[in-house]
This record gives sequence, C-alpha cells and structure tokens, in this order.
Amino acid sequence: QVQLVESGGGLVQAGGSLRLSCAASGLTLSSNDVGWFRQAPGKEREFVAAITWNGANTRYADSVKGRFTISRDNAKNTVFLQMNSLKPEDTAVYYCNVGHYYSSPFRPSEHWGQGTQVTGAS
Repeated sequence: QVQLVESGGGLVQAGGSLRLSCAASGLTLSSNDVGWFRQAPGKEREFVAAITWNGANTRYADSVKGRFTISRDNAKNTVFLQMNSLKPEDTAVYYCNVGHYYSSPFRPSEHWGQGTQVTGAS
C-alpha cells in the first residue's frame, strides 16, 4: 500500500525556518513527481511547490518564491520543503502528494499524506 507521511511542522516565530519531510513507503519515490500543498482553516487547499522525479525541475507558487525550496533525496525515499522567512500567512496544514508535474502547476493523484501543521507566529 502507498503511504506518504509528512513531518517537521511546528510553531515558529515570524522570520524563522522549518524543514518539512515527506517520507514514502509502498512505492519507489524516485519514479514519481511530488508536490506540496497547504490548507488553512476555512480556505481551499492550494499549490505550494513541485519537483520532478529526478529533481531536475522545480516550480513554486508566487506566494512562496524566494522563501521556500523543494528538494529530494531519492536514496532515502524522501522529499523536503525548506521554509525560510516564515510569515503568519504561511500558517496551514501542509500535505505532500505523488502526482504529475507537467500538468502545470501540478496534478495531484489520490495519494495524499495526513499533513503536518505549520504555524508562523507574529
């Protein structure tokens, strides 16, 4: 069975940093594109960042460009989201998904993780 598990969230002061991890089991992550999404209370889930299977191409939402960096370590079957200069507006539950990079910005599949909470405190 495919399982994605997000971790690394927490409460951070404005301007601080966190690194989120998306660990996969039940599939070879190196063969799949991966996207990060987030959902704040009362808001729709929105695209954050995406990376191709080999890490050669990345894509970011305008709201996080220059602050967030997506990367992957296929040997560890893990994708990361480095989040710098965090703002209160970044507060949300962050989810990863195994989907399709070339349907811009990212076409998610049914394979979602359970999410990890990120809170940017003022």
